[in-house]
Amino acid sequence: MTAPFLFHLFILSYIRYSRLIIMAKASLELIKAIRRTAKHLSNRAPYQWGHMGSCNCGHLAQEITRVSKADIHSFALHSEGSWTDQSRAYCATSGLPMDLLISSMLDVGLALEDLEYLEKLADPRVLRRMGRPRLRFNKREDVILYMRTWADLLEDDLVKGIALGVPKAVPMNQ
Repeated sequence: MTAPFLFHLFILSYIRYSRLIIMAKASLELIKAIRRTAKHLSNRAPYQWGHMGSCNCGHLAQEITRVSKADIHSFALHSEGSWTDQSRAYCATSGLPMDLLISSMLDVGLALEDLEYLEKLADPRVLRRMGRPRLRFNKREDVILYMRTWADLLEDDLVKGIALGVPKAVPMNQ
């Protein structure tokens, strides 16, 4: 193995297993999708935590990608495990349906860690903002509260970025 490859592997391992918190990049599109998801859940959209298309992440995936819950669940059957397992095994170039779905979610500003946090309602920043140490990750009411708080947090981040005049990232090839 080459030294650059080993260094890259080390960095990926460090990020994955350290306590480093990587949170979504605040974007208006992401904030709106999270708020719409919370609204649909509060309007009694079918919710089933054990169903990949009707769970916490599945509902947000439906909003972002416009893929049906049945199709999301079908995509998940091509790979193994929960949303956390899927996000940890994610490969942008695999061509697997679930990886393509996750890529679409990342494109609006989500980080892979956000999927893990959303599945268990466990983002420390969101919980701290709520003033609650933990939530019931499979209870509709807690999912709605978490999503609304998360959207508020991202909105605050977006406003701070605008107020500070943080420049938008420019691709290297331009």
